[in-house]
Amino acid sequence: MTDDPIPISQSLDGVVRSLRGPSRAAVSGVFGKWVDAVGEQVADHVRPLKLDERVLVVEVDDPAWATQVKFLAPTIIGRLREVAGVEIDRVEVRVDRRNARGAKYER
Repeated sequence: MTDDPIPISQSLDGVVRSLRGPSRAAVSGVFGKWVDAVGEQVADHVRPLKLDERVLVVEVDDPAWATQVKFLAPTIIGRLREVAGVEIDRVEVRVDRRNARGAKYER
């Protein structure tokens, strides 16, 4: 064992692997490239909350958007693969009841 410093990114990758979570690259791809992947109109009403293994949990600002995201899920999955290089199996949708009047999300 050496006393050489270890880059924090390498340490974080090790922690994430030990927790069996998604890779740091996958998380940064989803959250960092969300607008590029889904477009501004969708991003105004839908935001990623959590990436749990290959399940993406998103939050919508209105119940109508929950229905829309269910129809758009295959497209969202494909765009995240294309734009961010992230493999998602499923999109789960939650409605933000506190913001159910359709106010746009801050980006």
